[in-house]
Amino acid sequence: MDTRQYLSQDTSILYRAAQKHFDRIFNDIGLGYGQVLFLIYIYENEGIAMSKLADLGNFDKGTITHSVNRLVDMEYVRVETNASDRRVKKLYTTAKSQKIITRIYNERQKWWEHLFAGIDSEDVDKYLAVSKIITEKAQKEINETVEDDHLRIFGIQKLTLLDYPGQLATILFTGGCNFRCPFCHNRSLVFLDEDACELDGKEILELLQKRQGLIDGVVISGGEPLLQEGLKAYLQKIKALGFKVKLDTNGLLYEKLKELIEDGLIDYVAMDIKNSQDKYAKTAGADILDLKKIDQSIDLLINSQIDYEFRTTVVDEFHEVSDIEKIARRLKGAKHYYLQSYRESDNVIKKGLHAPSEAKLKLMLEKAQQYIPSAMLRGAE
Repeated sequence: MDTRQYLSQDTSILYRAAQKHFDRIFNDIGLGYGQVLFLIYIYENEGIAMSKLADLGNFDKGTITHSVNRLVDMEYVRVETNASDRRVKKLYTTAKSQKIITRIYNERQKWWEHLFAGIDSEDVDKYLAVSKIITEKAQKEINETVEDDHLRIFGIQKLTLLDYPGQLATILFTGGCNFRCPFCHNRSLVFLDEDACELDGKEILELLQKRQGLIDGVVISGGEPLLQEGLKAYLQKIKALGFKVKLDTNGLLYEKLKELIEDGLIDYVAMDIKNSQDKYAKTAGADILDLKKIDQSIDLLINSQIDYEFRTTVVDEFHEVSDIEKIARRLKGAKHYYLQSYRESDNVIKKGLHAPSEAKLKLMLEKAQQYIPSAMLRGAE
């Protein structure tokens, strides 16, 4: 028998094993493997239409309707009707689901670590690479109507002199985020409010083409841009126009960041460092958080050849001088580290937070400069 005939059998066995494993793991919260999968999709694409949810995973409408209805009944998901078109059902996670989402990600990570334990890292990389190629071919074959360069863009700033150091740039704001930082000033992008208007990616590319020679680069911000499945293909089109690309990221999706850097699609990375390790999860708005990927992203940038910066938005309620010292010690050897003083805005996730005093900021900077002499304040009064 041709060994390739075993491929579908092995894939089926792997799927069923994962299904049984997660059914057992999440039995205490009433979720099965199917509901967990849909919950992750919705969490990473807040405000997604039910029809687009079907496209993401090539699910039939009956499966989508059954699973979403169960998540709604259990109060993990809420459905909102589009005001302009009542046929469009938008899906959002609830406060109840956000309390368990970190656990879901951690359990999924532990499952894959268990499966790959004892296997040479080079063999794992080969398996993942081949698996990705096969999956992409399969998806393309059965769903040719889905555009792989679709980037969910919800805002644009046509010109910035500040956000891309040394470059004139346009900023594109993507929707959705895997963090819920209380001091985030892009609440509408994180939660994607019902009235959020998605911009046409093709029209933006046409606009950028007209701005060739007028601007130097494009900043991809968010939200968390690395959540976007179409980011790589979209960046390829931006780079084809001759623009430099800066990416703003929280660094949690290390593999995607590494891939984009290795493919030469990013010229500058700005990575947010939320807090010292013991306060990281709380500052990121999570119950618990696996910091391994954050550490990998830090090391990736420090050892890379591209331009980058690390930055921490300093909030009086979340950061002490000792926290900044711990962060700077971890980032020792970095090219650039900025302390950004918090500023209140109407679009912040949690109002009522405060910037540190001038004296506290100055002391924080002094501690940071002991490990990173080039550290600077940004946005202080």
